[in-house]
Amino acid sequence: MSDSPTHLLITVTGTDRPGVMSRLFSALSELSVEDERHPSLDVIDIEQVIIRGELVLGLELSTRCAPGPIQAALDTVAVDTDTTITLSTDPDPDYWKRRSARHHVVVLGKPLLPSAMAAISSSIADLGANIDSIRRLSDYPVTAVELVVSGARSATLRPALSATSARSGVDIAVEKGGLDRRTKRLIVMDVDSTLVQGEVIDSLAARAGRMDQVAAITQRAMRGELDFTESLHARVAMLEGLPASVVDDVRRDLKLTPGAATLIRTLKRMGLKIGIVSGGFTQITDILVADLGLDFGTANTLEIVDGKLTGKVVGTVVDRAGKLAALRRFADECGVPMEQTIAVGDGANDLDMLAKAGLGIAFNAKQVVREKSHTSLNYPYLDAILYFLGVTQDEVVGAGEDGLTGHDGTADE
Repeated sequence: MSDSPTHLLITVTGTDRPGVMSRLFSALSELSVEDERHPSLDVIDIEQVIIRGELVLGLELSTRCAPGPIQAALDTVAVDTDTTITLSTDPDPDYWKRRSARHHVVVLGKPLLPSAMAAISSSIADLGANIDSIRRLSDYPVTAVELVVSGARSATLRPALSATSARSGVDIAVEKGGLDRRTKRLIVMDVDSTLVQGEVIDSLAARAGRMDQVAAITQRAMRGELDFTESLHARVAMLEGLPASVVDDVRRDLKLTPGAATLIRTLKRMGLKIGIVSGGFTQITDILVADLGLDFGTANTLEIVDGKLTGKVVGTVVDRAGKLAALRRFADECGVPMEQTIAVGDGANDLDMLAKAGLGIAFNAKQVVREKSHTSLNYPYLDAILYFLGVTQDEVVGAGEDGLTGHDGTADE
C-alpha cells in the first residue's frame, strides 16, 4: 500500500438495472481498509445519469491501494452486471479549481437543433472552458437543457453566448453557480404583454372609439418625441368621458399569457414572493393581485368622477424609474437583497428594473430591450422562465398537483 494517495476515475456504462451501484461498492469495500483517518479508498466525487435506460456512472477515488487489485475487482463487477467499466489514473488535476468557477447555462429551443448545440459548445470551448455536465429540463412546450460550465468568467461567457443565441435562434441564460442562483426569493413582472396578453389602454381606447388617436400618440413616443409620462397623460386624455364600467368589461376580457398560472403556482410552491408593476392601471392590477394571490402590485390610477373617466391619472406616474423603485421597495419589504430578485418585462419602461434585478428577463421584447437584459425569452410561454431557474418539467408537473385557478377561470392556459 502506497503512503501517498493516487486519484482514480472509474467509469461505468451499459444498460441500467437494479444493483449495479451496490455491486460496485461492495467489490470496492472488500479492498478498503476502513480507517477514518487514513482510508485506503476514499470517495471524492460521484455522478450518474440514465438516458433512455442507458447508464453512465463516474466515480473518483483517492486510494493508497495498488491499481491492479482494483482493476481485477472491476473486471468481475463488469461481468456480473453486464456493463463496461474503465479505470484511469490521475484524472484532470485542475478539475476542482475550475469547478469553483462554475456557471449554469440554460438553453431553450423549439426545436433545439444540433447546429445550435454545436455553436454553443464551440463558443464555450473557444473560451478555454469546459462543459462538466448536461441535463434535460424539459421537452415540451420547448426543449430546455442545462449545461454546467467551468473555467470561464461571466464577463466573457455571457456576451459570447449572447451572440451565439442571436445567430442560432435559441434562448440562452447564463448565471453564476452557487447559493445566489438557488436562493431567488422575489419575482416582479410587468403586466401588459407580459403577465397578460395585449395592452389594456388599447382595449380601453377601442371601446372609446379613439384607437387611431392613441396609436398615433404611441408612435410619437416610440420615435422619442414624447417620454412615457407625456405619452401616458396624452393617451389617458383620449379616454375622457368613458364610463367606468368599461374598465370592468376590459378586466373581465383579459387573458393571461400562456403559462402564467403555471409559473405563479410553481413559484409559490418554491416559496417566492410575487409582485406586479405596471405602467397601466390599478383598476386592473388590484384585481389581478387578488385573483392570483400575488403579494404586491403597483400601477397608475385612473381618476373616476361620477362613474366616468376624467381623462387624468391620480398621483405619481409609474414610469421607468417608478418600476425600479417598486422592485426595490418590494425587496426591502421582504428583506430580500437585489441579487436574489427576478424582474420580467417586455418594454423600454422595464429596462431599469431588468438591469438592477439579480436576473432580468426580457419577455418577447424588442431588440433594444433584449440587448440590455441579462437574458431573453422569445417563446410565448411565461412558465418557461422556470427553466432559467433550473426547475425541471417534472418538478413543474409535481407543483401542479394542488392546482391554481387562473384569471380566466381555467386550471391553466
